[in-house]
Amino acid sequence: MRRLNVPPNPHAGALHRRFPGWHRTGRRRLAACLVAGFAGLGSVAAPARAEASPATTHGRLDCGQLGGADALAALALLPAPRIINLQGSVPIVTMEPFARFLIGMGYPESSLRDPRDGSLSTSSATTSTKLAGIVAWHYEQTGLRPMLIGHSRGGMLVVRTLHELDGAFADSIQVVDPQSDQPLSRTHIRDPYTGALQPVRGFRIAFGAAIATGALPRVLSGQWSMLSRLRKIPDTVGEFTGFTIPWDPIAGNLGAAEIYAPTGSALVRNVLLPAATSHIGAPLMEHLAADPATRQVINAWRPQDGAPVVPDPVVDGRNVQLAADLWFSIRRHWCLEGQRRSDAPGAG
Repeated sequence: MRRLNVPPNPHAGALHRRFPGWHRTGRRRLAACLVAGFAGLGSVAAPARAEASPATTHGRLDCGQLGGADALAALALLPAPRIINLQGSVPIVTMEPFARFLIGMGYPESSLRDPRDGSLSTSSATTSTKLAGIVAWHYEQTGLRPMLIGHSRGGMLVVRTLHELDGAFADSIQVVDPQSDQPLSRTHIRDPYTGALQPVRGFRIAFGAAIATGALPRVLSGQWSMLSRLRKIPDTVGEFTGFTIPWDPIAGNLGAAEIYAPTGSALVRNVLLPAATSHIGAPLMEHLAADPATRQVINAWRPQDGAPVVPDPVVDGRNVQLAADLWFSIRRHWCLEGQRRSDAPGAG
């Protein structure tokens, strides 16, 4: 039986040994956040008694209640999962404006940039096999499950990668090092929490989203293997949101498109965006983070409230509903993954 080529068991040891990605950069980021946080306290009188925040429960962040400034400040101290933003097939608009929106909202830039070339947007011409190997590599290195967000064809690639991880196209998947962009000679990773080996096949990412992804382009480009799978979400993602634009001729939607549905236990949401949303211009969100009032509206919005996002009518509110919905899910999973890693033995 061939011996697996795997890294040493990191189950025991300090945080930087357990999670190789947590080295000087992570420690410097934490120190900088602490310095900034304490500097901001200089102009505010300290209360005689600390009040419990509605965003915290017994000293922990409530990952479904992250609208206040105090919660966002605490969230900034947690490690952030890698987010891979996948652009459409004809990148007239890439996913870089969306990534810059996330940076403006407070998401760490280092968790958005490609570790090989520093880009903020990834081509949807890459393969689902490679993406599956990359997300598993990131988890092994950091202990944080990545997120995949795709626009148009990029959304199709998100869904295809979920099916790839589910074993729809191959029995085994090689780990891929994104720093070299090359596959490694192994199909297993070592779980950074348990020390156990686990195959890349079956790995589960934290969150995925597809924006304006339709069946018509799959037909026109001959992507036959995805036609029956495009709206089916397997258990290789914890939570998935499908965003649809009504009457979107590029996606082939004539009204409300077919909904996304789980094949098992994944949490799947379907969001119908305003009809005025541009298919090509959907990723254009950087301007929303530049306006303080709009940032406050986006931070306060929650999908469970059932109300639309209403920005100031005098500001540019393009794509604000899409931005708020994505930002809620992203910071929720940032909170969940970050607290999970912070709770790991040796993380203190």
